[in-house]
Amino acid sequence: MGGVKKIALAYSGGLDTSIIIPWLKENYNNPEIVAVCVDVGQGEETDGLEEKAKKTGASKFYLADMRKEFVEEYIFPMAMCGALYENKYMLGTSIARPLQAKKQVEIALKEGCDALAHGCTGKGNDQVRFELTYKSLAPKLEVIAPWRIWDIKSREDAIAYAKKKNIDLGGISETKIYSRDRNIWHISHEGGELEDLANRPNEAMFVLSRSPKDAPDRETEVTIGFEKGIPVSIDGKKMGGVELLTYLNKIGGENGVGRSDILENRLVGMKSHGVYETPGGTILYAALQELRMMVLDKDSLKVVNNLSSQYAEMVYNGKYFTNLRRSMETFIRELMKYATGSVKLALYKGNIIIAGRDSKYSLYDADIASFATGDNYSHKDSRGFINLFGLQIGIESLVQKD
Repeated sequence: MGGVKKIALAYSGGLDTSIIIPWLKENYNNPEIVAVCVDVGQGEETDGLEEKAKKTGASKFYLADMRKEFVEEYIFPMAMCGALYENKYMLGTSIARPLQAKKQVEIALKEGCDALAHGCTGKGNDQVRFELTYKSLAPKLEVIAPWRIWDIKSREDAIAYAKKKNIDLGGISETKIYSRDRNIWHISHEGGELEDLANRPNEAMFVLSRSPKDAPDRETEVTIGFEKGIPVSIDGKKMGGVELLTYLNKIGGENGVGRSDILENRLVGMKSHGVYETPGGTILYAALQELRMMVLDKDSLKVVNNLSSQYAEMVYNGKYFTNLRRSMETFIRELMKYATGSVKLALYKGNIIIAGRDSKYSLYDADIASFATGDNYSHKDSRGFINLFGLQIGIESLVQKD
């Protein structure tokens, strides 16, 4: 394999990307490798990565802190749209990949790379998400996906290759219980006992949340303030996106909120079983649902609900940088321009209880909704309305007597 002189690699420091660096140098005539790690809230997972990448052969290393952009320009707009894949998955991994791939492309172009590489397997969704972003932003760069072309077939093979190349595995073992992906929005768990659908997840597996039975025996109240569908404050205090989401993750996890056990349909055709912890996101989605119910009319609410599933499909399938996805977001932003107000929630042992709502744009009118007759609503008007609304039913009944 020749012709490639400089490669930008999406680098996490895990087993796969650790062995990819020497493999690329060995199989592509010793090219320069630029390792790119995009910080979207992995926490301590980014510690020591530069030294590790350079020890395994990278000529340069980038650690790009994109947490603010990730939360405010990717997560919050997605939440505003109410996007849920297959009515359960909050798209924690899906929404991160476009930003990670975008930053990788930016650095590749800056560094004059002629190829992009990633460590995604041929069985997963992430290969699609990375490569559709590449096609959108740098279609002329060559794409190298080692898992689709090398002879390594298993984790054991990968570890054997690492040992052969004298790569420090840093505690990585041949028995990895779970495959995890973490960012500021969520953490996912796959593998281990989860591969048998008859098993209940092991409590020791969870990272971000307590079991509801171990949560406090009292409610925790939180009021989230929104401007045009975007969260901007907690309990009246203005906050940036990262601070706000970090706080919601903390109180959500402490109260056992945000666990979801999902059997999903991967883009590549197979079903996949995973357990997700999204404490802050679960709270945010609950608040946004109440806000939409308060400020959107019936038809607008129906349109948003219909579009939200399509938006989720676009994100899940890696079609983030497309005109359709951008247009859908623009349209929903317009519908949500009056979604300004606050929602109070009470968290209790895994439950989210609605404790109050307020918006100057609320379409709820207590005078009209009251059982008492008011000036704006006459019970007598209902007779004519029902006659017209049911006209077709009456005609069908007369015509279709048999």
